[in-house]
Amino acid sequence: MLSFPNAKINLGLNITEKRSDGYHNLETVFYPINIKDAVEITDAEQTSCKIYGTNIPGDANDNLCMRAYNQIKQDFDIPAQQISLLKNIPVGAGLGGGSADCAFLIKLLNEKFRLGMSVTTMQNYARRLGADCAFFIENKPVYAFNKGDEFEKCEIDLSGWFKVLVKPPVHVSTADAYALVKPQKPLQSLKEIIHLSPTTWKNKVINDFEASVFAKYPQIHQIKTSLYDAGATFALMSGSGSSVFALFNDPVKLPELEKDNLVYYNV
Repeated sequence: MLSFPNAKINLGLNITEKRSDGYHNLETVFYPINIKDAVEITDAEQTSCKIYGTNIPGDANDNLCMRAYNQIKQDFDIPAQQISLLKNIPVGAGLGGGSADCAFLIKLLNEKFRLGMSVTTMQNYARRLGADCAFFIENKPVYAFNKGDEFEKCEIDLSGWFKVLVKPPVHVSTADAYALVKPQKPLQSLKEIIHLSPTTWKNKVINDFEASVFAKYPQIHQIKTSLYDAGATFALMSGSGSSVFALFNDPVKLPELEKDNLVYYNV
């Protein structure tokens, strides 16, 4: 069986406080976009994972997809599977590619073996693998809070905007980004601001990671500046970086940005 996990962007990201367990509380809006990996499962004598396309650091047989399989295997009698993963979502870009892959694998296993897991059950499995993994089970826009793994429905539709995403040749470590960020509660919750028109988002919908990440990687800041110079209504770094997305009223081409970066149009 074959599935196509998609990426997400963060429409705003406020790191509100450091938790006693070492994690951070935050608020953000996860929004799915049309950049996709492919994951396939086939019956095999022994479970393993093969990765094609973008290189992923670490052991292919100890990635999030394998961990997701092993979690389900502990509770259900499912046979060995060959997991084939074709990577297209950029790594280290704040787009949730690894989280999407493991969440979609959980859904594939549920469908193939008729496990009868509810959305909530699948989300609970996904939460054990990463803060944003559970989002990809339903894969609809949500307001996320606490560690980023608790959700409220968010009625937001950006289909009328031309969305551009730029990924520079920079890998931002999520751990490093969190180490440098200064948690603080925003004056106004993202939950209230996000329902305003995107024409009002500039300087209101913010990403708390930008200050420290831009200081270390000024080329990411320059991308955001270039997107505004090109006429973007709104631009923001996604997650802990390094990708930057923008909303335009009309279709655009950005050849200058294409020279040194990956540029995705109409995502």
